[in-house]
Amino acid sequence: MDIVAVITKELAGITKAQVQAVIKLIDEGNTIPFIARYRKEMHGGLSDEVLRNIDERLQYLRHLEQRKQAVIEAITQQNKMTQTLYQKIDEALTLVAVEDLYLPYKQKRRTKAMIAKGKGLEPLAQTILLQMLSHDVQQEAQKYVQKEKGVETIEEALAGAKDILAEHFSDQAQYREYLRQMALSEGKIVSEGKTDQPSVYEMYYQYERLIPKQTDHATLALNRGETEKLLQVKVVIDDQKALSYLYQQILVRDNAYTTPWIKQAIDDAYTRLIWPSIDRQVRSLLTQKAHEGAIKVFGKNLTQLLMQPPIAGKVVLGWDPAFRTGCKLAVVDETGKVLTTVVIYPTAPQNKVEQSKEILKKLIKQYGVSLISLGNGTASRESEQIIADLIKELPCPVSYVIVNEAGASVYSASKLATQEFPEFDVGQRSAVSIARRIQDPLAELVKIDPRSIGVGQYQHDMNQKQLSEALNGVVADCVNRVGVDLNTASVSLLEYVSGINQTIAKNMIEYRNEMGRFTDRKQLLKVKNLGPKAYEQCAGFLRIRDGRNALDQTAVHPESYDIAQKILDKVGASTADIGKLSELSKKLGNLTSLAKELGVGEMTLLDIIHELEKPSRDPRQQMPQPILRQDVLDMEHLVAGMVLKGTVRNVIDFGAFVDIGVHQDGLVHISQMTDRFIKHPSEVVSVGDIVTVRVLSVDLAKKRIQLTMKEG
Repeated sequence: MDIVAVITKELAGITKAQVQAVIKLIDEGNTIPFIARYRKEMHGGLSDEVLRNIDERLQYLRHLEQRKQAVIEAITQQNKMTQTLYQKIDEALTLVAVEDLYLPYKQKRRTKAMIAKGKGLEPLAQTILLQMLSHDVQQEAQKYVQKEKGVETIEEALAGAKDILAEHFSDQAQYREYLRQMALSEGKIVSEGKTDQPSVYEMYYQYERLIPKQTDHATLALNRGETEKLLQVKVVIDDQKALSYLYQQILVRDNAYTTPWIKQAIDDAYTRLIWPSIDRQVRSLLTQKAHEGAIKVFGKNLTQLLMQPPIAGKVVLGWDPAFRTGCKLAVVDETGKVLTTVVIYPTAPQNKVEQSKEILKKLIKQYGVSLISLGNGTASRESEQIIADLIKELPCPVSYVIVNEAGASVYSASKLATQEFPEFDVGQRSAVSIARRIQDPLAELVKIDPRSIGVGQYQHDMNQKQLSEALNGVVADCVNRVGVDLNTASVSLLEYVSGINQTIAKNMIEYRNEMGRFTDRKQLLKVKNLGPKAYEQCAGFLRIRDGRNALDQTAVHPESYDIAQKILDKVGASTADIGKLSELSKKLGNLTSLAKELGVGEMTLLDIIHELEKPSRDPRQQMPQPILRQDVLDMEHLVAGMVLKGTVRNVIDFGAFVDIGVHQDGLVHISQMTDRFIKHPSEVVSVGDIVTVRVLSVDLAKKRIQLTMKEG
């Protein structure tokens, strides 16, 4: 199999040369972020998403090739390999197809057919299959009645022969492939539930959907309902049509003596062997598709969450709300340094509202707090009301923002948090995390397992290894896109940098602690275990502010420093002018000619020029800013037709949940997003987007808010 050709055909819009270049770069040990940023000319400027798709397909197809070789060797050892079979295995594009071809030669547990063959009944089965008998089948079977072999009657002989034929029919790869494709194109997924038992799966108690129209979220819901034993799920096709196909393929001539017996064997093969296997395979394919779709949505949501713009330059009070144990507060300065932590009890059962307000007023005045970051967990509604009332009593302007605290409790109880704040309890650590994640969401959220951040659907039902790998790739892309300050970054942030693992990240921190701040990127080569290859991969993503070389603060890779210097020389500038060269690209004239003159690719040249003009631009600044509030809105205040601004908190297959400031996210169903047809909500919205919505309905009893993004 030509892997390059397969990937080129599968991924639209890319060439064979691009795929070859990417595979070569991957095999040389380059990371996806490095390839995306610093090897653009080699692959034609493909995005990191496309590069990851190529990498994923490459790993799958190489695994497929390994499995093919194992199957070929196993069949060859049995002396049963033919040129036709070899070609079919070689041309197979999926593991399922390879396993179908291997099935007749696979070592099986003791089957009915094996037992029958052991009794010497295989010749009888072959005679029937030839369909050329000129006498009654029972008469032929009489020849195989041998008590010493365990065949005592004609009926036993024929039953054994049918078992052999049924297994033979079941082992034919072409039959399985045809019926599997028939199920995928014409079949239905059907579920039934216990109608007398209310549950969240009630809509699936009498459910039937054509498989081509089955949605991913419905597949995941069916799987979970089945696991919880509330649903019975199966794949259904037209059995008569399937059997007619098998009859047509197997019954090559009309023989009055053998046809009825062969039909019985076909029916048995289909019912007992073929269909149960295909049912499992189709369910597995639907689940795999749903998992891939859910992981993709989770990844996109996570990207948007991590790339939320930081609110810099503010002293923030982080508020972890609670009832009985009190609300934990943490004040952090503009750099995220913890100034103080306090516990107040404004909520039930203590209800010390006035006392808590006095403490808050002192904290705000003493530390110059201008923003309160409130977690959206238990008691956040009550806490928000207290904050809103407090703001009205303050002489200075203070705003608050509601932060999704998903994962904060996971972080606060982690080994990492214990090492970072050994003197704090979990509540204090959580308050610090809530404060910091508004100052720099990316730097704070990388400390949490991406699976715990809660912007997906059915994430606990996923293949956890596959989910973890995908989400870690997302985090790595975000970290490298933004860049990392080498002198302030934590281990959690550094380990996501291209070419750096956790061990090297710890060694970098140790070096920084022992030798003082980094002043030159070349010092990285002195870090234990960080060799030339790791340096090549990571150097461009690590920034050094106020270092010896002004280029170290930019995303220009050290391998291109000489090019950058020549560009500066062209306009009579020096590295001291970096960041002050807003008209640089115009002054340089024809960039195509300049690229040839400098011996560099045009895309790389353009990247270098942009960095010299505006070093280390933060791509997050282009994202919508969080909504800062000063007053509270209750769900009871909502009425149909009310127009509000909200923040998209989660995007799922059937819509998006939007925070409109009432502690109960409203749902914008996919049908209410736009007047045009869309396949997925992500075509319209992303996590973190600020959107204008109109209230359609409010159900106070069920705490459900229906919203629309369509104009009235």
